[in-house]
Amino acid sequence: MIFTQEHEALRRTVRQFVDHDINPYVDEWENAGRFPIHEVFRKAGELGLLGISKPAAFGGMGLDYSYSIVAAEEFGTIHCGGVPMSIGVQTDMCTPALARFGSDELREAFLRPAIRGEQVGCIGVSEVGAGSDVAGLKTTARKDGDDYVINGSKMWITNAPSADFICLLANTSDDKPHVNKSLIMVPMHSPGISLGQHLDKLGMRSSETAQVFFDDVRVPQRNRIGQEGAGFMMQMLQFQEERLFGAANMLKGLEHCIDSTIAYCKERKTFGAALIDNQVIHFRLAELASEIECLRALVYQATEQYINGQDVTRLASMAKLKAGRLARETTDSCLQYWGGMGFMWDNPVARAYRDVRLVSIGAGADEIMLGIICKLMGILPGKHN
Repeated sequence: MIFTQEHEALRRTVRQFVDHDINPYVDEWENAGRFPIHEVFRKAGELGLLGISKPAAFGGMGLDYSYSIVAAEEFGTIHCGGVPMSIGVQTDMCTPALARFGSDELREAFLRPAIRGEQVGCIGVSEVGAGSDVAGLKTTARKDGDDYVINGSKMWITNAPSADFICLLANTSDDKPHVNKSLIMVPMHSPGISLGQHLDKLGMRSSETAQVFFDDVRVPQRNRIGQEGAGFMMQMLQFQEERLFGAANMLKGLEHCIDSTIAYCKERKTFGAALIDNQVIHFRLAELASEIECLRALVYQATEQYINGQDVTRLASMAKLKAGRLARETTDSCLQYWGGMGFMWDNPVARAYRDVRLVSIGAGADEIMLGIICKLMGILPGKHN
């Protein structure tokens, strides 16, 4: 993938935004368990960072997805995982299907204010009994006149406590699981919506997450994105961008873990020598840095194919799988070299260690990624004949 001056200008814009408006406050937000999401999103919206690859007709930049990946990579310089994850929900999880398949009326009502940062969105897919098994979700949206009446619940919903709308995947018929689902835009202030308590998570502490309950929530059928029954397909397409964003977002954060560990190991002396002088340490850090570059190459290759209109399900799944496993491996190795200091809650590598654990779970667990890859390789049991 070849980067232009425009790509580099975008990198600088994101980095300046992160350095000025986010990183100085990250410790405070992590301790508070939330960040001022509307304020941060409005600033991001003013810079155009929430609609980079969205249609210009609705306030986006209208650029190809390579620019979104550049931004995702730079958001990885944020000194926590919760804030960039919340941004990714807005840009690459709850709005891609809306931007691509939504009516002009829906895009005017939800996409334009999301791009401006005037409204915060969330994505409603996972349930207590249906996380990676999207086909097994139970939330229903039954027709009643010109409306849908929604009942059910969604779990682990990032941004939910502060969200203005949810892009909801629900069963709209009793047909087979892959053709009975629709994506529906639902205002979060709708009567019948209630939230559970803020979930107390292992990591991503500054990102608000809650369970969302729907009790006879009524929305117009015109709030449906695209054709009825096409929701599962649309959500699978949204997952491609979500997984590419997540993988790209890991790159610079992992490099920061390595760089901070190198700096610490140069200063820390044991048995009369700097820790970094131990071959087992500097060789390991060099190996991890090489792995990060391999992941970057995979992300860039998938992105290039994606903007050329190719199906990147296989490569995006590989990138997401590799990102989760490499993130765990890198943060665990780096934490080890910090010794007792690495076991302290406020240590930056300890924070990364907690935050990145989600990457192997959210947006499809590692095992789901492996199943997708095996399916596309034709090697699932009983599927290779």
